[in-house]
Amino acid sequence: MQSGKLYQWIINIIMLLFTLFCVMPFWLLFSASLTDDMEIVRSGYAFFPEKISFTAYSYLWNSSTEIFRAYSITIITTVVGTVLGLTLTAMLAYPLSRIEMPFRNTLAFYVFFTMLFNGGLVPTYLMYTNYFDLKNTMLALIIPGLLMNGFFIILMRTFFATSIPKAIIESAYIDGAKEGVIFYRIVLPLSTPVLATVGLFYTIQYWNDWFNGLIYLTDSKYYSLQNLLNRILLDVQFLQTSTQLGSQSAGIAANIPLASMRMAMAAIGVIPLLIAYPFFQKYFVKGLTIGAVKG
Repeated sequence: MQSGKLYQWIINIIMLLFTLFCVMPFWLLFSASLTDDMEIVRSGYAFFPEKISFTAYSYLWNSSTEIFRAYSITIITTVVGTVLGLTLTAMLAYPLSRIEMPFRNTLAFYVFFTMLFNGGLVPTYLMYTNYFDLKNTMLALIIPGLLMNGFFIILMRTFFATSIPKAIIESAYIDGAKEGVIFYRIVLPLSTPVLATVGLFYTIQYWNDWFNGLIYLTDSKYYSLQNLLNRILLDVQFLQTSTQLGSQSAGIAANIPLASMRMAMAAIGVIPLLIAYPFFQKYFVKGLTIGAVKG
């Protein structure tokens, strides 16, 4: 009994240390974003700032009136992209999980092939801009991310094939249910863990995406949060590194808190994900199908 308690204490201490190691980078991020820029240059980053300053957040607030619009665009593209991506992934993964589906292996090969090779940036850009006319539209932030990761399809297909009891599907057939009813009424409710996992992956992918905006957007009114923050950072770096600055511009550049502003930008981008993650976490459960089939 004593050895069991000792083992439990050791496991608890290890998990506590692991949790601290996971939290420390975020603590350092927020601490650095609230540290005076000159203090960072002089003493480096610290977990507890000697001099708290909101200059970086104030500069971001005052430097761009588009930040609320960028936030709304990011939220819309994340929600719409996650819902559409999850729906299309599930609708493709489920037929691939059924052994009786014709050409199942051929279609699975096409999905797997996209994990190894792609058409390249130039053909992709030409297709989306010249043929689909997505340039400078919100769809340019959504469409390129749909079904672009074959791993999600393989992951969901594997879950459908191994975790959904065949006896449930067969009993639904006997009761006269069609494929659509089986998919929406039986398979999806039993697939909450994989749907939540893949949905979280899509959410993080769309929220952190800046590459599509960099390629397909030239109009700033369609910028997502990541694109806007990236543009602000590039503008600040240009001001501080340009050798052709006038005296007035040089004074402005000298007052820009570049070091702390990088951390503030990262904090602004990561806070919504930290808030949303606990609501996803409760769906990461196992054994939903235990007891669904009578022995």
